[in-house]
Amino acid sequence: MKSLVVWALACAFAAPTIVFADVSSRDGGPSASEMLARTNSGAPEGAAFFRPVLDGVLYRGGFSGGDKARTGLSSSQRQSLCSEGFSRGFYADFGKNTDYGSTSCGSGSFDYQSARSSRPATVMEAVYDVIKGNDGPVYVHCMWGVHSSGALSAMALVQFCGWSEDRAKDYWNEARNGAPCSGGCDAWIDGKFERFTVNPALQITDAERAAICPK
Repeated sequence: MKSLVVWALACAFAAPTIVFADVSSRDGGPSASEMLARTNSGAPEGAAFFRPVLDGVLYRGGFSGGDKARTGLSSSQRQSLCSEGFSRGFYADFGKNTDYGSTSCGSGSFDYQSARSSRPATVMEAVYDVIKGNDGPVYVHCMWGVHSSGALSAMALVQFCGWSEDRAKDYWNEARNGAPCSGGCDAWIDGKFERFTVNPALQITDAERAAICPK
């Protein structure tokens, strides 16, 4: 998420333009401000809370106004993500009416799947494959871009960057932008982490960690 183009420049033109960042760059990890911004350049149209988690590897987000129909990413959003180099996408917890599958764009493709924040193994394995295979990044999202996508992102920071569980939970809490949680927020995120353990088979090198993990 380096060399971001200021949104105001796009607004200066009569026709709206979506300005994409270089989502494939692995050059030292995102800054705290990028990880907590309301959104960053590169978001597909209609997205909210588009944020980097692991540089060039994992990004998170949600839908502006929520996805009340639970239908997930539109065909145009999938095409945009595919065209910008994303290789995989996951809808965490809410996509009961979503038509999943693969979207092609030129020589690339975007594989869209369901995910559960209480069953993070599939997402962790996909992130690992991207790190090792140098494929395009993963986009994990939920209905709003706050709770479930944040939980999976927090777990990825523990798995791949060596963060403590407490630090990851603090990140999740700060990044939820004050959104309420059914049953209380501490209990909500604690319940998710109860089903997560670091997988020793998904270890990455120090050089890989330096290239993608937050500063």
